[in-house]
Amino acid sequence: MARVVMQAVVSVDGYIARPDDSVGPLFDWYFNGDTELTADTSGWTFRVSRTSAAYVQPFWDAIRVTVIGRHLFDTTNGWDGRPAAGDELVVVTHRPLPQEWLADHPDAPFHTAGSVEAGIALAKDLAGDGLVCLTAGDLGGQAFAAGLVDEVAMDVVPVVLGEGVRFFGGHAGTVLLDDPDQVIQGDRVLHLHYTVKR
Repeated sequence: MARVVMQAVVSVDGYIARPDDSVGPLFDWYFNGDTELTADTSGWTFRVSRTSAAYVQPFWDAIRVTVIGRHLFDTTNGWDGRPAAGDELVVVTHRPLPQEWLADHPDAPFHTAGSVEAGIALAKDLAGDGLVCLTAGDLGGQAFAAGLVDEVAMDVVPVVLGEGVRFFGGHAGTVLLDDPDQVIQGDRVLHLHYTVKR
């Protein structure tokens, strides 16, 4: 059975992007190391510390399906039809994907769902026994509040953004997580991984 992991790079004050959706220094650690890190599906390569690569590469390799919201799809132009990680991608949206984008990316392994519940169910079905990676933010917060998230993975960067898009979106309830399964210190990033208590 697929596991659902909500993941993002996050500032120490809990933001995954600035109010204008730019990430500022949050992604600097992707380019400050001596070890190449590759997202196979997208072909993106980064240079991170050896420690970060040893944590991130197996995580990325385990992802079978990524779930994103329509806002991230629009902001990134659907990553030009290639999932950032995983073999397939589910976009949770109430609107059809743009016809022009679909025509430009006819082989994109993208699916749509009309709700977070339907999106997670579809992603789990597509992933089989693999990993489903859910992006943090409003969509992740909705899934978290609905009890659809099994694990939380945060790449915490030592920066205070002060405002922006929150890791858990608008979720305002209290949820107790287990002790971290993993705490790994990279160069300008701390990788944390938690299991959600049920």
